[in-house]
Amino acid sequence: MKKVFLNDVARILFFLFGLLSVTAQHKNIINASLDGETKEISIQQEFEYLNNTDDILETLYFNDWANAYSDKNTGLAKRFGQEFKKSLHLARDHERGHTEILSAVDDDYRGLKLTRVTDKDIIKIDLNKPLQPRGSAKFFITYTVKLPSNKFTPFGYGNNNEYYLKDWYLTPAVYDGVWHLYSNKNLEDLYTDITNTTINLTYPQELFLASNYRVLSNVALPNAKEVQLEGVKQKNCEIIIQPIQNFTTHITPDITVITNIQAAKYDLISKDISINRVTAFISEHLGAYPHQQLLVSELDYNKNPLYGINQLPSFIRPYEERFQFEMKFLKTALINILEESIYLDPRKEQWVNDAIANYLMIAFVEKYYPDQKLLGKLSKIWGIRGFNLAKMDFNEQYPFLYMLMARKNLDQPLTTSNDSLVWFNQKIANKYKAGLGLSYLASYIGKEKVDEGIKTFYEFYKLSRVKVIDFESIIKRSSNQNLDWYFNNYVFTDRKIDYKIKKVEKSEDSLAVTLKNKEGTVVPISLFGLKNDTVISKYWFTNVDGEKTFTIPRNGEDRLVLNYDQKIPEFNQRDNWKSLGGFLSSNKKLKFTFFRDSENPYYNQIFYVPVINFNIYDGWAPGMRLYNKTFLERPFIYDLAPSYSFRERSFVGYGKITYRKYLSKSGLYLADYGIRGSTSHFDINSRYSTITPSVSFAWRPEDLISNKRQILSFRYINIFRNLDESLKAAGRAPESPDYSVFDARYYNVHNHILDYSSWFVDFQYASKFSKLIFEYEYRKLFENNRQFNLRFYAGKFLRNKTQDDFFSFALDRPTDYLFDYNYLGRSEDSGLYSQQIIIAEGGFKSFMDERYRFSNDWLTTVNTSVNLWKWIELYGDAGYVKNRGENGKFVYDSGVRLNLVTDYFELYFPLYSNNGWEVAQPDYGEKIRFIVTVSPKTLIGLFTRKWF
Repeated sequence: MKKVFLNDVARILFFLFGLLSVTAQHKNIINASLDGETKEISIQQEFEYLNNTDDILETLYFNDWANAYSDKNTGLAKRFGQEFKKSLHLARDHERGHTEILSAVDDDYRGLKLTRVTDKDIIKIDLNKPLQPRGSAKFFITYTVKLPSNKFTPFGYGNNNEYYLKDWYLTPAVYDGVWHLYSNKNLEDLYTDITNTTINLTYPQELFLASNYRVLSNVALPNAKEVQLEGVKQKNCEIIIQPIQNFTTHITPDITVITNIQAAKYDLISKDISINRVTAFISEHLGAYPHQQLLVSELDYNKNPLYGINQLPSFIRPYEERFQFEMKFLKTALINILEESIYLDPRKEQWVNDAIANYLMIAFVEKYYPDQKLLGKLSKIWGIRGFNLAKMDFNEQYPFLYMLMARKNLDQPLTTSNDSLVWFNQKIANKYKAGLGLSYLASYIGKEKVDEGIKTFYEFYKLSRVKVIDFESIIKRSSNQNLDWYFNNYVFTDRKIDYKIKKVEKSEDSLAVTLKNKEGTVVPISLFGLKNDTVISKYWFTNVDGEKTFTIPRNGEDRLVLNYDQKIPEFNQRDNWKSLGGFLSSNKKLKFTFFRDSENPYYNQIFYVPVINFNIYDGWAPGMRLYNKTFLERPFIYDLAPSYSFRERSFVGYGKITYRKYLSKSGLYLADYGIRGSTSHFDINSRYSTITPSVSFAWRPEDLISNKRQILSFRYINIFRNLDESLKAAGRAPESPDYSVFDARYYNVHNHILDYSSWFVDFQYASKFSKLIFEYEYRKLFENNRQFNLRFYAGKFLRNKTQDDFFSFALDRPTDYLFDYNYLGRSEDSGLYSQQIIIAEGGFKSFMDERYRFSNDWLTTVNTSVNLWKWIELYGDAGYVKNRGENGKFVYDSGVRLNLVTDYFELYFPLYSNNGWEVAQPDYGEKIRFIVTVSPKTLIGLFTRKWF
């Protein structure tokens, strides 16, 4: 009874505090007309701005996010460039969006000065007279919004006469002592003040409308429809207009829902039952939704989908339709509810809403689908069910996908600004870590306490601006335990959590367990006692800042495991267990698994997968690759791939061992140590083998989104060659079959799809030569959509005692004496395989005269190209070749380049060079050069480069 009384007192105090924090709302009246032909919205906006601060305001700022699509230099366009998206840069003018201000006056009908600031999508309004504290200012703005095509983002117009309007009119930026001015970067985080808004919108009569605002009326006019929408204490109005009416209204006991969430083979009655279940769950865990209706659209879901295998095509969808539909609806509904009722700073404090939404998704699965597997029905299929991934529960994806970034040293604090998060963190990892954090907290202090804290927070702060400190204070009040570790170590830092069981000393009735904190992050750690894989005991330990020994009763456990339920996002779980059954039982067993799998801390995993390689000397060489790399990155990796060459009837392949050490987040962040060996054939019955120890160091800037990198590497390449007797007889035997080269290289790159640059300096030392090399490459996509490519190469022998051109600089086809390049036929001097080109050294595309194809003194070249139309380019190369004891020779070539996929698939057609007009010469087909990349890993990197 006493506890109930105290809770009631707390609620009353919170309610009184909430009343004190209530402020008057801005008033916004919009009369708008959508023209289906021009894709423009004509707007007359009457806005009454209320100064709820103690400051005198002489200027106001409004968000104009529709103008972010106006040209190639806005914040949105720059963001797309970072993410390797060229769509907005290459767009035609009629596909872009913009805002044209026609007039702006105050309530005395005096003109107002409007200026664009902050990446062209924020408008500064200079008031004609200062706005006093608690005062108001009314003004009238007439403008036209040209909607963008939805090919860039989901917003704007589509080809099928559909429209998605969000952040489409001018909204007030937030002022709380400072102005919060955030540009549109396609992050769904507009920060606008709360308003009471009425919208009168005219739109084409053949279309249908759905909105998150309350529909007061929707009437048919002679040639159009007019709808009146109202939003009370809401932010921006979201409107979906389309030629079909596929939204249905569900009036549940808790929320009125308007939705078009799709689910194949799931009927309307079943959907209604599922929606009732989900809305009841949300109401139970959050409380009453404060608005008249909730819009839950398929379009909103597609912006924030359930990432993972549920995105596979529907014909191989692994989940039951009910589960699939409910999870889609739950996620989209939670995001929209929190966005439209908890007014945090969405760019800097979004993690709170993410934490609540993902925590409730975890809780929903625990309550209604406790046996749901991550792979769904696929986990029962023969050939898949043996994978550790198939045995993972659905909720285990949260620590798994967060740890994907942590193991790459790309995890970021939850408090990181939304526009400073790398793509994968912004979309997935940080959201999952946020939800997992509350689940971790619930496991530690009790689920009912966290549930009550969330509900209290929502009840007393909905429909008002709120800060993280408000959430923190309520969560801390929910428990008598010290929760500083949660906010200070888990939320506000990116420090890793990693514990291990160092040793266990057994006695008749107790166990002395020594725990070691490997990373120094002091947070509670759970210890489970297992017997025959059944949990029979559980303990929580705190304040382990180094090593600490705890004594627990002995209850017949045969294994002790830290973090067995994986509620804690721990960096390394491979040392989390300790067997109590003797020395031999402590050894992990080997487990061979076909293809790669998720990490299983209880086994030493070895993965195997068939491979097949090809070059014209070995032919097709099938083999078996053995490695220990799981889906999550790990520091020590071995990778062996023996293959059998049927053409040479011998074994070929490679093997490597690497150790990767992440040192920090920025600056010198990575050290890589390794040794690699390989063997293959470079000519008929002629084998080469390499052994290469190496070490490299990498630097990156503090801004993890930046694609700038610096690398310093050292290698010692040892080459051994066995030559066929026929080569010796033909005089084709090299001067030195075996040799070693020390190679040191500094590499600096800024990888950007609009403005790429890189350069390196390379020093090589061998017994018979030493050389110094410099290379610079630059690519620029101009505003007129012309792309210019420039490459400059210069190489100089510091010492050269060689007698042939094997180690010389090559003008048009490097000899590749370090065996770095993936030649299909490296010794060919005629035929198709000789036409393969690797853009290295001289980088010429035409086959030049034998007299100056190589340089044993110095070589400098410039390679350029510019596009004529899309992927068709003109190229030109020029250079100077200097050999010892000879005069230098100026060389050049030119032609057409088909740049289908840069660096991956290209064709070169020579036109004119030192050889003359090449098109008119015999056997022109043999002069065409090509670049082709067949490595799956390299091709996958083309599509995943924006993720990290």
